[in-house]
Amino acid sequence: MKLRTAGTCWGAATVALITAAGLGLGASPVSAAASDGYISGADYFFDDFGDEGTLSTTSYNNSNATCLWQRILVAEGANVTSSGGNFKETDMDGQFGALTRTATIDLQKRWGLTADGKVGKETFGRADKNLRYVSTQSDQLQRRYQFRYVGEKSQSSGFYRSNTGRWSFYEDMELKYGSYTYNTCD
Repeated sequence: MKLRTAGTCWGAATVALITAAGLGLGASPVSAAASDGYISGADYFFDDFGDEGTLSTTSYNNSNATCLWQRILVAEGANVTSSGGNFKETDMDGQFGALTRTATIDLQKRWGLTADGKVGKETFGRADKNLRYVSTQSDQLQRRYQFRYVGEKSQSSGFYRSNTGRWSFYEDMELKYGSYTYNTCD
């Protein structure tokens, strides 16, 4: 018969706790939402967009978050007319109006999603699949990860995620964060 001492039990419990923490079993997953104020994510990039707030003609319809979505519409070549006219870079203004809604419906149909013209968890989450890591850039203030969005029509390599998790893009040589509360794209 073997006797266990209190020290042995505490040692085993400590090892188990450290192992669980290392595997992430004891931590709650970080989730993003519009209440965070920005399109954001944590850990792996391929699931960052699926837990974001809904963009629509009535929700965050004048924002940099909408402008980020419009960049995806351009890369996908989403149609905005029955004759096949595509959503263009000149249409990117951060305003979720009729044109953005029409392009979103076209893309949702193409992706086999509910075509309601709203960019919710399913639609935004589907866009995650087209993100590709490009590089890591660092300066004195922060580390930024660059991504390419690979759409049906073109590739947009202007997506970035900071070490704080905020997604951004460059427009007119200026870094713009994917904010839900302001629009600097118009």
